Amino acid sequence: MAKMIHSCIRVLDDVKSIAWYADAFGLKVADQLDFPNFRLTYLSNAESGFELELTVNKDRTEPYNLGDGYGHLAVVVDSADQLHAEMSSKGLEVGKLIDFAPAGDLIARFFFATDPDGYQIEVIQKGGRFDSVQTDC
Repeated sequence: MAKMIHSCIRVLDDVKSIAWYADAFGLKVADQLDFPNFRLTYLSNAESGFELELTVNKDRTEPYNLGDGYGHLAVVVDSADQLHAEMSSKGLEVGKLIDFAPAGDLIARFFFATDPDGYQIEVIQKGGRFDSVQTDC
């Protein structure tokens, strides 16, 4: 069986991105590999063995075109309201809180946060299919 270990996103300024992910989700640098043309930074926290890999191509000067495929990362937290308020108070870009209940029953409570490169991070409140996910948030 395969185990997912990381997902990579390309960023223009890794210092800015490292600070954003630390402020938003408490991620810290687990490792950093610096090469002549690019740098890889791995971010993680104690809640999961999964890492986010930030890749900087050193000759890149223009922001990446994220396209219209709507791919995104997602995290689960105990309280979407609490993290939404914390992120807002830090001046981080967050969307509105959404109660997703198309047939009347609440399926999920979530919001999206936007990182410095425009990536959308979905923040889902623990519950439903994510009820058994371990969180300390």
